[in-house]
Amino acid sequence: MGSLVGQTESNIRQALQITDAMAPCVLFLDECEKALAGVASPGQTDSGVSARLFGSFLSWLNDHTSDVFVVATCNDITKLPPEFSRAERFDGVFFLDLPGASQQGKIWDICLNHFELDPNQPKPKTTDWTGAEIRGCCRLAALLDIPLVEAAQNVVPVSVTAAESVQCLRDWASGRCLDADVPGIYNRNGGGARKSRRSIPRDPSLNSQPCNSPNIFRQPPSAAKR
Repeated sequence: MGSLVGQTESNIRQALQITDAMAPCVLFLDECEKALAGVASPGQTDSGVSARLFGSFLSWLNDHTSDVFVVATCNDITKLPPEFSRAERFDGVFFLDLPGASQQGKIWDICLNHFELDPNQPKPKTTDWTGAEIRGCCRLAALLDIPLVEAAQNVVPVSVTAAESVQCLRDWASGRCLDADVPGIYNRNGGGARKSRRSIPRDPSLNSQPCNSPNIFRQPPSAAKR
């Protein structure tokens, strides 16, 4: 973002030109819903600068022929316009759920080795823990020289502190996103990749509703009669 009129638009064009010149390369956008936070404004707050920046990036995503592989992460995709993640701009939208038991086991091995802890000591029950929380538990055990089970008593996972938000994201992603663990569409009920999309609301306006909306996941009457 620049302070002068037209500077922001010039910056994004220059950044994309540099990206094309560096190809083949990977363009990684972290927390993209925060970087593009102003695109949904009517243009009264920033004179439409964010919207024009977003438009330039959308055009590049759709039209560029350089060998640039774009990867973007997002914590709340409902804050992004639906045209951002459509086909031919992104090949797929994947949902990364909390790590499972086998994934957590590998994370434990990495963290125990990193902090030089005894790998044979009992591990706490870490259902719905993230990798960062497992690492935090190991770091705390190493700093205080205490067992992992005791260190875990001071760790409150995000699945507890933000249980509603986690469940909301899972509900939204079910049937809408590809599964990052197994081939096919993500299904929060564990039904695998063959989940039908018929129970998913088809109203495009639902993509922009906040997660706390009570009607966003309600099955439409027409679908219920099928």
